[in-house]
Amino acid sequence: MPSVSVSVVIDAPLDLVWQEVADLGSHPEWMADADSIRFADEQRRGVGTTMQVATRLGPLRASDWLVVTAWEEKRLIEVAHVGTVGGWGRFRLDPLAGGVRFTWTEELRFPLWLAGPVTAFVAQWILAVVWRRNLALFADRVGKRLSGR
Repeated sequence: MPSVSVSVVIDAPLDLVWQEVADLGSHPEWMADADSIRFADEQRRGVGTTMQVATRLGPLRASDWLVVTAWEEKRLIEVAHVGTVGGWGRFRLDPLAGGVRFTWTEELRFPLWLAGPVTAFVAQWILAVVWRRNLALFADRVGKRLSGR
């Protein structure tokens, strides 16, 4: 699947945006397609963090294992998808005057028994819509934290 990239500009300090992004366990609170996250061990941050993410998209459900492969404080988190669906994902924060651009990029590979390339072609459009919505929910979450709500 070609990579899918979506972004949002958040009117908040980098420290606050990073605090929310780096709290991996809270991601299902703003990701409509993530039901839950279960960590493989006590590690919750940094390279090597391993987690099982239960996802759903409409009637489709999957359980995906992710391993954090890069972690740059206040800048970047990258993961490898090592479950049924392969590939990689990246959250990147770019400071701007008065805010932060949060960019979410993923490149996923679907197995042949899930119609591989055909599924990937359709998924890229659907996932872009879902992930744009997720980023809007994330920005709203940060805004509420900023205003103390």
